[in-house]
Amino acid sequence: QVQLVESGGGLVQAGGSLRLSCAASGRTFSSYDMGWFRQAPGKEREFVAGISWSGASTYYADSVKGRFTISRDNAKNTAYLQMNSLKPEDTAVYYCAAGGYYRELRVRKYDYWGQGTQVTVSS
Repeated sequence: QVQLVESGGGLVQAGGSLRLSCAASGRTFSSYDMGWFRQAPGKEREFVAGISWSGASTYYADSVKGRFTISRDNAKNTAYLQMNSLKPEDTAVYYCAAGGYYRELRVRKYDYWGQGTQVTVSS
């Protein structure tokens, strides 16, 4: 079992950057692919980025490709989402998840979720 805790959200102006962290408990973190999702008010939760257990492979939604970078440090049991060139449409609660394949877009395929961190981008 894995428990996930996100941090690093906040308020930023358009064009700015934020780095989200996802700290995991448990010694099996390095065996899980990880994903980042987001949910804007009134919208469904959507896939943002995924990373394989080793960190060797990544996958991004078209909406964030070239602006966001997912990474992980298995020694620290932590996954990251570096977000650059932020846009107002990136405003959402961001969640990290584990238990699904790193290219899996479907929310129901992930077993473990964090509580989320709010990201607000002002225009």
